[in-house]
Amino acid sequence: METKTLSKFIAELIGTFGLVLFGGGAAAIAGGDTLAQTSGLGLLGISLAFGLSVVVFAYAIGGVSGCHINPAVTLGVLVSGKMSGKDALVYITAQIIGGILGAFVLKTILTGQLAVFNPGEWAYGSNGWGAGYQNEYNMMTAFITETVLTALFLFVILGTTSKIGNGTMAGLAIGFTLVLIHLVAIPITGTSVNPARSLGPAIFAGGNAISQVWLFLLAPLVGAVIGAILWKLVYNEK
Repeated sequence: METKTLSKFIAELIGTFGLVLFGGGAAAIAGGDTLAQTSGLGLLGISLAFGLSVVVFAYAIGGVSGCHINPAVTLGVLVSGKMSGKDALVYITAQIIGGILGAFVLKTILTGQLAVFNPGEWAYGSNGWGAGYQNEYNMMTAFITETVLTALFLFVILGTTSKIGNGTMAGLAIGFTLVLIHLVAIPITGTSVNPARSLGPAIFAGGNAISQVWLFLLAPLVGAVIGAILWKLVYNEK
């Protein structure tokens, strides 16, 4: 792997690691493992944790890799014609590894409680739906929510990072968009819009989290393609 590609790989790995640790940590440690208990940060606090994670890493690694830290974002950028398939594969591999490592560190921290630790279902900030999860929305609602919100997320990302966007403010716009997405989706799915963010916690949570993770791998990718197509219809850089 050439030096420039390796730099991008490491940047995306670290960024995704941080997103899962900060965002998932806010949900699992301060908000309760299933997010049903929000005596810590609450809905707004958890939403800000995810959104601000994107903001800080956008300015930390944006100049290196563009700070995708999300396979859905990478797919959307690929569909929009702004990156090669080879680079996309490198990014997605790094993001998945980073998400798993972030979830592993979070699990390690949580199991360090002196009292007996009982992770329960949908632990470590995992995403889910149905009976026992959040407000108990059905699978179709979860899929539509994740697809539509990811499409809007990609539309904002492609818009703010295009020639007509304000590049210096892109990180803030994208981060605040993620905050808005979480405010809507946390009560429904816990909010994914990011396959790497969902896969890592699900692997260590097991149970319902791992059996339902397919939706949080598929729906954001579908939404990303839709968002990229919509942006291409709205704007042509040529």
